[in-house]
Amino acid sequence: MVQNDESVQDLPGVLVSLVPVIFLVSLMIINLMLGASYVPSGIIMFVSAVVAGVVAFFILGVPYKKLEEGMLKSINMSMQANLIILLVGALIAMWIASGIVPMLIYYGLAIISPTIFLTISCISCGVVSLCTGSSWSTIGTVGLALIGIGTAMGIDSGLVAGSIISGAYFGDKMSPVSDSTNLAPAMVGTDVITHIRHMVYTSGPAILISLGLFLILDIFYASPSVDTSGIIKLQAVISSSFNISPLLLLVPAGVVLMMMRGLPALPALTLGVFSSVAAIPIFQWNLLEKVMGGAVTFSGTYSYILNTIAGGFKIDSGYAMTDRLFNRGGMYSMLDVIFLVITAMAFGGMMEASGMLQSLAGATLKRVRSIGGLVASTLASCLFVNLTAANQTMAIIIPARMFADAYKEYGLHPKNLSRACEDAGTVMAPLIPWNTNGVYSATALGVATTSYLPFAFFCLLSPVISLYLGYRDKTMTRIEEEPETIIGYEAP
Repeated sequence: MVQNDESVQDLPGVLVSLVPVIFLVSLMIINLMLGASYVPSGIIMFVSAVVAGVVAFFILGVPYKKLEEGMLKSINMSMQANLIILLVGALIAMWIASGIVPMLIYYGLAIISPTIFLTISCISCGVVSLCTGSSWSTIGTVGLALIGIGTAMGIDSGLVAGSIISGAYFGDKMSPVSDSTNLAPAMVGTDVITHIRHMVYTSGPAILISLGLFLILDIFYASPSVDTSGIIKLQAVISSSFNISPLLLLVPAGVVLMMMRGLPALPALTLGVFSSVAAIPIFQWNLLEKVMGGAVTFSGTYSYILNTIAGGFKIDSGYAMTDRLFNRGGMYSMLDVIFLVITAMAFGGMMEASGMLQSLAGATLKRVRSIGGLVASTLASCLFVNLTAANQTMAIIIPARMFADAYKEYGLHPKNLSRACEDAGTVMAPLIPWNTNGVYSATALGVATTSYLPFAFFCLLSPVISLYLGYRDKTMTRIEEEPETIIGYEAP
């Protein structure tokens, strides 16, 4: 393994290096125990960055100039991701307002069948989560309806919840409009499309195996009569609120095609926003009339579209489930995420500039002798942070920054690290009863975490497949294979 330029002797001790991390994790735990969920994670990260700076300056004697340069360099790495996150907020709002997301959800719900309920439940939640980029919204809306239908069918609630969570987290993980999916590559220095393509090797087999298992289980729980009134009502409200047309598929299909042909994420997402803006007066004229109280005017349309891009889509359909599903998006909604990214990069920059991050990574990697061991250490660290900090976002950020240099030393592309972080940091969160994701899922579905955990196949399989590929050195891309997809890469 290639050594760092900075010798091990020059690095601070592990105990000193742990101080900022322990402080960060402690604040997250206190926040969780006190129920102070209103305290943004970005604030906790900011305070932790200050603590890291204080330790580096006063205890380790690192010059302030070096700390500032390290922090700014780290923050600069996330600027492209921050622009993408802003565009993602606009895209979500515009794809809802234009009817694209409602159309996809409407048709997704239409394929519900009592004979293969668990399989279709997983697929439906996957489609919805892929469109909205939010596992929480999917679980709290479509998932809530599906859990009621499954209960009416006499299917074990743990099974139904497992299929819902498997689909929801697959869609969230693979969606270009998901917060976590944009966060992971931003932390390691690659782009979101490269990241998603690389996750296909772990998430693809995981979801296919999961669907196969749910299909087998469906054989034992098939029922000829089901009360689908909840799904029917949701479809009715969607169709009365939006003009549902398959022609709307042209917009997302065009964006996907452009990305497949190599168009970078920023222009591709911009294309998605503006093409959906053009679709609003074509497909959602009735919505514009309702918003403007009758007569549709140019100034009113202009104001509505820009305000929606900024503040998100708003609807009052009279049906709470529909409103919870579609009242979201907008650039403003992403400001907390951007604040978290900036403060996380500031924390990482302080830790790196002082050598504390390298010290911790060195201690963690002391017994690592292979790429498989490196991946295993990453997955274990993500699980550890999920268990201790009880926060999915922290479970991505901390290991991503800690292992970034180690992956470079092994000559591995950073997308291998971002994939591993999602394979454990993202999908293991809902399986931990005290994690915020686990608490939310259990509360929203009314099913104990321990009841659905054995059946959340996708969440259980993802880290296993990731570990297998690591030890077999399969799909582990090297830096020299795709240097153009590494942000800030400079040829040696």
